[in-house]
Amino acid sequence: MKALKVLIAVGVIVVGIGYAVYHFGTGFIADEVMGKVAAELDASGELDNVRQEVEKNPELKAFLEEGKHADTAKLPFQTKEQATRVLLKKFDLSELNDIQIQVRQGMTSEEQVALFAKIESKLTEEEMLALKAIAYKELFK
Repeated sequence: MKALKVLIAVGVIVVGIGYAVYHFGTGFIADEVMGKVAAELDASGELDNVRQEVEKNPELKAFLEEGKHADTAKLPFQTKEQATRVLLKKFDLSELNDIQIQVRQGMTSEEQVALFAKIESKLTEEEMLALKAIAYKELFK
């Protein structure tokens, strides 16, 4: 009986540690990834290129403008860091890395539509609206 209590206590502790590592680990990774991406975009001037691409593509601009008037208080997340955490939970790192490589290499409008469809399939409508709001705020501040 005593051995069973010890085994259960150890199990609870291991589960607690696992949850803490998962919860705080994804937060740490999200903050690191977001920091690196933001710094890289600012330093390389890529953000200006992204703005120009959005301006050239009326469908993409209309897509992002849906977030212009969104009430951010009602959305599931409001910051880039929170968005990154959600994306890390919904997509695995290899998927996010593949998306990043694909975007860096340039995308046709068909590839952009396919990418948006893939993202929309894994996120709720509220999460998509929150991403649009954050993207709009970052690109057109």
